[in-house]
Amino acid sequence: MALVVFLKGINVGGHRTFRPSVLAGALRAFDVVSIGAAGTFVVHKRVSRTAFRDALRRRLPFEADVMICSGTDILRLSDRNPFAGQRARSDIIQFVSVLAKRRPTLSPVPFDLPATGRWGLRVLGQQDRFVFGLYRREMKAIAYLGQLERLFGVPATTRSWNTIAAIVRILNKENDRAI
Repeated sequence: MALVVFLKGINVGGHRTFRPSVLAGALRAFDVVSIGAAGTFVVHKRVSRTAFRDALRRRLPFEADVMICSGTDILRLSDRNPFAGQRARSDIIQFVSVLAKRRPTLSPVPFDLPATGRWGLRVLGQQDRFVFGLYRREMKAIAYLGQLERLFGVPATTRSWNTIAAIVRILNKENDRAI
């Protein structure tokens, strides 16, 4: 099964900018597909996480936190359908944060940030290294997402559920080719 790679803090606010498609091309020996501009990749070639992480870091023009998980983990999350019953709204974003490693939830879920008043971020649950929830489309959301790292005690990077769905489509195509 493929590996799925998430870089943290890439192409945000003009800092640590690069073109993920160019990096994917430089890693073509691993059959890498780039998804979007945030540093999300699917690695089709069978390779260890350590070997791929080393190759990736040699080609990145800066230091970055790298989260790598198996495609199976992403498919399992998708099969769970954590947003079932959630009505899509343009002002609310469905998100998944990928933790650098599995950590127990220190707060009971679901929980809101801030804890009182109008929520800006709502954590709905956790599955292995994935924390999923909703945030309001407003500037404070970035600060609330940053608090997840403090709450879980490890680096985390966040993607919208739409990005996870794109990964799932690529993984399912790979599974179709294998049959």
